[in-house]
Order: sequence, then structure tokens, then C-alpha cells
Amino acid sequence: MAERKSFLLRIDPALWADLEAWAQDELRSVNGQIEYLLKQAVAKRKGGTQKGSAAPAESAADGG
Repeated sequence: MAERKSFLLRIDPALWADLEAWAQDELRSVNGQIEYLLKQAVAKRKGGTQKGSAAPAESAADGG
């Protein structure tokens, strides 16, 4: 596995709680959930899927 960059993230407690619940629903750690969401956002900004990231199973239009 490639080396990863560590950094401190200050986050609102309410947002943390939402991310924690979402991560549990998807059987991920909070760190894994944040990384997954950031990869999706970067891929969307670049106009495609990023190598090594999966497309979301459901879109917002599908109620997911």
C-alpha cells in the first residue's frame, strides 16, 4: 500500500457524529469514510472516476 499523509482535522462535533453514523452504516471507519468521500469529490471535479475509487452504488436522485 502506498504511504499516506497524516494531518490534523478540526471538525464540528455534529458533523463528526453524522460522519460516524454514516461510516457505521457503510461498515467503514470515520477516516475511511472521509477518504472515500474526498476521492468521490475529486473524481467528480475532474469529470470522471479516479483510479482506485468506486462509483457510488446509489445517486442522490435514487434516494441514496
